Amino acid sequence: MTTAVATAAQVRPITLDAAGITLSALLGTPVGPPRGTILALHGAGMSAGYFHGPADPSMSLLRLGVALGMTVLALDRPGYRLSAGQLPDGQYLADQAATVAAAVRDFARRYPVGPGVVVLAHSFGGKLALTMAADGSLPDLLGLDISGCGHRYAVPEGDLPRSGTGRTRVATWGPLRLYPPTTFRSSRGAVAPIPPREVHEAGRWPETFDEIAPAVRLPVRFTFAEYEPWWRHDLETLTDLRSRLSAAPRVSTERQLHAGHNISLGWTARSYHLRVIGFAEELIAAKGV
Repeated sequence: MTTAVATAAQVRPITLDAAGITLSALLGTPVGPPRGTILALHGAGMSAGYFHGPADPSMSLLRLGVALGMTVLALDRPGYRLSAGQLPDGQYLADQAATVAAAVRDFARRYPVGPGVVVLAHSFGGKLALTMAADGSLPDLLGLDISGCGHRYAVPEGDLPRSGTGRTRVATWGPLRLYPPTTFRSSRGAVAPIPPREVHEAGRWPETFDEIAPAVRLPVRFTFAEYEPWWRHDLETLTDLRSRLSAAPRVSTERQLHAGHNISLGWTARSYHLRVIGFAEELIAAKGV
């Protein structure tokens, strides 16, 4: 069996019990004890498949993580996929944080997680990750790695995604040349309706961020795509972003060149995911010091 085939065989769908709510997920597990666990949280209008490279296997975070010794758990957030029937309106951020924390506790009872958990979060998933870090719902978190999410929108509120639609408008992805030609066809399985409560939360995110930012006490790494349309990421805005996370021991802001908003679906996905895993390795090493 080749390495590529073995890696693919170690990625599978699972379900988790989140205090009575059933969440679906994709799980990638390495051979032997994991070096650590990456919890991947997708954005609005997407699903766990966002992290599994539908257009090209080399873009899959799960395959790459497994190959480098990491467990990768990509959750369908509350209100998506399997939990959509139980949560037709989705959940507000505080409730999502509690539900995801319960799911991760169920996961840790059944699978080894290694030295700790690093969250990789995209877009709306970044809002959830920051909320979880602020409220301490997952005490074993080592840090947050966030893409496609800032604290000040670059678009009017009326242009934010609406309930019931996936984020499929081409203009929001960036130039088409940044993605494999089959991306929009192959990614249909990763797209999902946006629950109504997420729309409400998205509209008030700048205020929410200002409220929770001082309570985040973990290292945070933000990545903004070169062609990011949703968020302001000029020097002044990024300086303000870092300053508001005043209790975080480390806050870095980076740019991914040759990428649009959905970095994990584009040509630079592997480059970005390698940096994510590198950041996770740093956090794991720091825990052992």
